[in-house]
Amino acid sequence: MSGLRATVLGAGSWGTTFAKVLADAGNDVTLWARRAELADAINDGRQNVEYLPDIALPDGVTATHEAALALRDAQLVAFAIPSQTLRANLVSWARLLPPDATLVSLMKGVELGTTKRMSEVIGEVAGAAPERIAVVSGPNLALEIAQEQPTATVVACVDEQRAISVQRTITAPYFRPYTNTDVIGCELGGAVKNVIALACGIAQGMGFGDNTLASIITRGLAETARLGIELGADPMTFAGLAGLGDLVATCSSPLSRNRSFGERLGRGESLEQAQEATHGQVAEGVKSCRSVLELAQHHAVDTPITQAVEAVCFRRLTPAAMLDVLMSRSVKSEV
Repeated sequence: MSGLRATVLGAGSWGTTFAKVLADAGNDVTLWARRAELADAINDGRQNVEYLPDIALPDGVTATHEAALALRDAQLVAFAIPSQTLRANLVSWARLLPPDATLVSLMKGVELGTTKRMSEVIGEVAGAAPERIAVVSGPNLALEIAQEQPTATVVACVDEQRAISVQRTITAPYFRPYTNTDVIGCELGGAVKNVIALACGIAQGMGFGDNTLASIITRGLAETARLGIELGADPMTFAGLAGLGDLVATCSSPLSRNRSFGERLGRGESLEQAQEATHGQVAEGVKSCRSVLELAQHHAVDTPITQAVEAVCFRRLTPAAMLDVLMSRSVKSEV
């Protein structure tokens, strides 16, 4: 699978960056934007000034706001929209999806209400078998990749040969993908790390240093692995790019929306104030903490950091009280 016709649905920072990666890997790419004016601006100026200013897009990327045109004859379709909007969008897109196209999820979340992973939502709404659906996960800070800084990532699919095909399709000089058949682990790592990054941001906003952040990252990885193992994931996945790699990047980088949003909460802003300060954009971890917690409770898995973040976001628990709750838990063995 190389030099194919690819479509990316979603022209935010990560969708635009992934379109660039696909084009730099030698593919013909159509980027779907929700607004016609954004698509026109991308085509006219060869950059997405709203999300990735100063990043030149290759000639292999063409934008459109017409989903039917974007999906016509596509051999690979990548979804790069907010996770909680996937189902509603897929309802209108499903009939347009070419029946043999590989479907790639770039989204990191768990659906509210159903606690389904994004690949499960795609399979359910699009009527696609798991063997057709791949997941790209890992340390995927969009701006750094768009700047062509060296980055590794993971392509996960239950069909190993399809994962290898997607791997070949997205390999660029600055973008190195590895394959994995553990879709559950890769998706769960990507979803939960957003919640843990919120906790790290809260700690940073409260003025705490690296010991605190390292503790949250490490214990966050532990609760992610506990939940993943209960759901059937391979424990080794959480030591890899889609687990530890993505967690470290998202919890540490000022480019991380979740980390930055958490900092505002840690400085005492309410959820509404933090949302207003970020121009109405809510970090993915805020949306996912409830669904991740619901998933964990359904499987009787202890996820104290996720529970604490959910309480700060939706139950008016103060960051200081959150810290007290976490630090007053009964002591036990690490293993």
